[in-house]
Amino acid sequence: EVLNCNISFGGRRMMTCQISDGSGILTMRFFNFSAAMKNSLAAGRRVLAYGEAKRGKYGAEMIHPEYRVQGDLSTPELQETLTPVYPTTEGVKQATLRKLTDQALDLLDTCAIEELLPPELSQGMMTLPEALRTLHRPPPTLQLRDLETGQHPAQRRLILEELLAHNLSMLALRAGAQRFHAQPLSANDTLKNKLLAALPFKPTGAQARVVAEIERDLALDVPMMRLVQGDVGSGKTLVAALAALRAIAHGKQVALMAPTELLAEQHANNFRNWFAPLGIEVGWLAGKQKGKARLAQQEAIASGQVQMIVGTHAIFQEQVLFNGLALVIIDEQHRFGVHQRLALWEKGQQQGFHPHQLIMTATPIPRTLAMTAYADLDTSVIDELPPGRTPVTTVAIPDTRRTDIIDRVRHACITEGRQAYWVCTLIEESELLEAQAAEATWEELKLALPELNVGLVHGRMKPAEKQAVMASFKQGELHLLVATTVIEVGVDVPNASLMIIENPERLGLAQLHQLRGRVGRGAVASHCVLLYKTPLSKTAQIRLQVLRDSNDGFVIAQKDLEIRGPGELLGTRQTGNAEFKVADLLRDQAMIPEVQRLARHIHERYPQQAKALIERWMPETERYSNA
Repeated sequence: EVLNCNISFGGRRMMTCQISDGSGILTMRFFNFSAAMKNSLAAGRRVLAYGEAKRGKYGAEMIHPEYRVQGDLSTPELQETLTPVYPTTEGVKQATLRKLTDQALDLLDTCAIEELLPPELSQGMMTLPEALRTLHRPPPTLQLRDLETGQHPAQRRLILEELLAHNLSMLALRAGAQRFHAQPLSANDTLKNKLLAALPFKPTGAQARVVAEIERDLALDVPMMRLVQGDVGSGKTLVAALAALRAIAHGKQVALMAPTELLAEQHANNFRNWFAPLGIEVGWLAGKQKGKARLAQQEAIASGQVQMIVGTHAIFQEQVLFNGLALVIIDEQHRFGVHQRLALWEKGQQQGFHPHQLIMTATPIPRTLAMTAYADLDTSVIDELPPGRTPVTTVAIPDTRRTDIIDRVRHACITEGRQAYWVCTLIEESELLEAQAAEATWEELKLALPELNVGLVHGRMKPAEKQAVMASFKQGELHLLVATTVIEVGVDVPNASLMIIENPERLGLAQLHQLRGRVGRGAVASHCVLLYKTPLSKTAQIRLQVLRDSNDGFVIAQKDLEIRGPGELLGTRQTGNAEFKVADLLRDQAMIPEVQRLARHIHERYPQQAKALIERWMPETERYSNA
């Protein structure tokens, strides 16, 4: 019942309306209102109000609740079902969404939804219309706890169907790839043996095992689709080089695509050092190459003079023509969407056979997540670090001890003759703000450490400037490098043994682990300092503790998944993949092995239903079934 309704003109124009249900009083507050609203909420009227109740200055209150005036009836007519609250888009009210779902539910009576699950799977389960009605208009007797935890049979029915559709789409991707013809690359180890003989170290057992798995795939006449996961510093580049030599020994070309120019250039240098003594020419293509240099490089690729091509996604632009491209290596899969893989297939169609694909990621992916999000790929894991690596010691220190840390940098660089990184991070994904923060820190550290050569690298610098700074850091001309997270991937300076990460609470665990992997690349003990701002939230404390406790990327990735959920962890692979409508990979991970078994059953026995399930849940996948 409405007790009173008043408009106040204090600091801000506001309408407050007190209502009571006999057990207490609640205040409804409105900042946007009309005279008609005020008149409808006259004392004595009965209203139904719903919204988020908070404790205010004068007891319970709701800000801008939704309400419905019941007229002057003594008892308001309650709805027969619980009221659902939908995720809203600006400008669309709950009432509008409820009206639309009412219309859709009415249509269920006249337009039958086809049951796509085979009878042997759907036995004892709710039908799809029953599940939809239950979730959109839950009966008052329903256990809310079940809904909150995703355990209600109506939810399980939809979750199962969505996970099945996702798995079926992956099986379709894989089956699609099997229809293509690839160049079979049989055993030919001449070049491989020469490279291994020239190396100053012996590959680890894990590297040898993964190379053998790749070589088995390359010998087949269907395209290899293999994901190689390896922790930071596990030696994925050597594995890629050995795979490349198998294709080059057959007179074919290999392309390696890296996410940044910095990393692509580093790969190109590594491959030149290894391949030049074998008489193999390594080409390099990036967006910054212009004019004659670019044309000359494109001609060398088209003529087959260059056998190994390294670059950014520029290598898959239309004007780049290959001469027998048999293997494509993609480094750091998270940063490439499915779109780039489509471009690859198209290159394959031009030459009459499709390239084998090797995808490498240094961000370990927890098993349940890999089983779902990468189900179209075979997976290899390099689970052993090369001997002689010392684990990095990680400490978390509050920003109030900044001067102590600056002294620690001075000691490491002057007394110990080592080099250090100082990484600046920002919450906003803004290159400009990040660059400004890094520049301010650079100025501060130059003043505090006049005896050191301090360099700066950030995302807004021209590629040539970045390369120059990185080169002088690598050659030991700079003691300290102030950087943004651009150095997260692949930079290799064995003499750097100290890393300071500012505001680590702003980054995900996987990214912090990547950054930390820039130190500990030599035989000397290395340290990582997480310089955090106080006070730390409970979640941030847990995350920093995980990093202090573990150097194992797989353990860290599992914790990251538990803390942050799957979407963020998979980065850009969300293009039509990790964004589920009702399923939640973390909550529902126990279902995944069974879902995979059922998906194989449907894929083999019921191809029409499989196709219809994919179209129902993932209509955009059709384009990707060639990628």
